[in-house]
Amino acid sequence: MSSQTPAERELADLLVESLNLEDVAAADIDPEAPLFNSGLGLDSIDALELSLAISKRYGFQLRSDNDDNLRIFASLRALSEHIEQNRAA
Repeated sequence: MSSQTPAERELADLLVESLNLEDVAAADIDPEAPLFNSGLGLDSIDALELSLAISKRYGFQLRSDNDDNLRIFASLRALSEHIEQNRAA
């Protein structure tokens, strides 16, 4: 497992908190592991809840009709990079 950057750790904390992942420690989330299916096992409802939490925290919306969503939500690292590129100042 590669180590989390500070931005990834902040996002991991948000993910655990917003999705009430009681059996998952934010520090234990591998930043390169898939968020859905075989990785953390998130589903489409989790994606909606996470998108809302990201919108509130970082000041921009993740749209469900974005063709890049598979890439954006591929891993904690990919999602963190997308947030860093798009977050409100």
